[in-house]
Amino acid sequence: MNKKASDQKISEADIRAIYHQGEDAVVELVTRLIERIERLEERLGKDSRNSSKPPSGDGFAKRTKSLRGKSKRKSGGQEGHPGSTLEWRDTVDAVVLHPVTQCQECGASLTEVAAHNYDLSQVHELPPLALQVIEHQAEVKYCEHCQTLSRGVFPEDVTNVVQYGSNLKGLMVYLMDAQLLPFERTSELLKEVFGCQVSEGTLCNARTTCAQKLEPIEVQIKDGIEQAAVGHFDETGLRVNSKSKLWWLHVACTSGLTYYFVHAKRGKIAMDEMDILPNFTGTSIHDGWTSYASYDCAHGLCNAHHLRELRFVVEHYQQPWAEEMMALLVDIKTQVEQAKAEGLKALRIEQVETFEQRYHKVLADGFRSNPILPVDENAPKKRGKKKQSTPKNLLDRLEKYQSAVLAFMYDFQVPFDNNQAERDIRMMKLKQKISGCFRSFAGAQQFCRIRGYISTLRKQDIPVLDSLRSVFVRNPVVPMLQPE
Repeated sequence: MNKKASDQKISEADIRAIYHQGEDAVVELVTRLIERIERLEERLGKDSRNSSKPPSGDGFAKRTKSLRGKSKRKSGGQEGHPGSTLEWRDTVDAVVLHPVTQCQECGASLTEVAAHNYDLSQVHELPPLALQVIEHQAEVKYCEHCQTLSRGVFPEDVTNVVQYGSNLKGLMVYLMDAQLLPFERTSELLKEVFGCQVSEGTLCNARTTCAQKLEPIEVQIKDGIEQAAVGHFDETGLRVNSKSKLWWLHVACTSGLTYYFVHAKRGKIAMDEMDILPNFTGTSIHDGWTSYASYDCAHGLCNAHHLRELRFVVEHYQQPWAEEMMALLVDIKTQVEQAKAEGLKALRIEQVETFEQRYHKVLADGFRSNPILPVDENAPKKRGKKKQSTPKNLLDRLEKYQSAVLAFMYDFQVPFDNNQAERDIRMMKLKQKISGCFRSFAGAQQFCRIRGYISTLRKQDIPVLDSLRSVFVRNPVVPMLQPE
């Protein structure tokens, strides 16, 4: 019986037929069913705390406990925290007087009486919001000396007889690509707030124009990441055209730059076409996807992933070595953070050697708990890689890629995890949840280019809305593009 057949629903007649085939057929069936049950139990036992599943996959059940330790601080503002509140201003934009015209006791007129004092209150308020129509008039003058007509010059962003201005176009793109509103809701907001009826085609044109003007800046952002000492890389599924198969969104980023790339593939073909890793000479931080290992640069693996996988081994397999490895990784992280706080550039050699010895001991304990099973020479040989348990696969990876797992210990520039890339991907997933999918590949490309620009601006504390407005006046704000 093959595996595919055992995964299908088995009728009573099938069971009886297998029984009549003899003992070997029954043993094979039961073995297959046990493997299937184990796979299903593993899948049911995984959530966002012990695997790479996102929190949204946990459903509406009780939230899983965080891997972070419990803080000793009380909730809310801490003692000594400066806080923030509205402050009294010495200068205001307008004054509204509330006069007293008669005595509140006897009713006598106080209209001509001077105010003894004033009770004051300042209200921070929006001015009335309305679309302003500005008519630009370029003079045309006739020169009597040479009989030539001279014409005034319109601003660079005034190109049509009737059009929307750069401020409004920048706001359109901001609402769609920074605040992730779909076309319809963007149009509704502009109508409700400004009384401006904007069509979906106008919104689409604004995004297209913005994306075209940002192309040179995107190239510079990409080059900056390529030259960085440390780069973060990740990928996630993306829906492009609901009728097509799953596409992939790739991200390459640093703490100051973000670049997104859409492709039909997930692996090396897409990464080669993204054209950052083939030329990257720094340390690439990623989650261990096999395609990343093919590039000739230094590597650092995400230990947040390892902690979640180790937690699953503890919960599902009750193997103590996994708890010890979790404690070890956290201990190293704590020592590295303490050394950085003290201004050190590296751990002491004896510290590194001690941690490496503990690492090897934990792996040895793990391999003893997950020995290689003897091969039955009489059993029929199966093609492909021999199936192993989840703990054994994790142990093999931790042993084979030790230098990448502990890269954060050897080089203080390398972070403990790949959270930077995961944070940069998170909002892109939110866009997909809101809108469902991108209608076209071109639309997905435009959104990714603009969103990469927005993400870069936010990392560098550059105002996003003003920067998007600047794109439409042919003088876009350029973020700092030097590598970290």
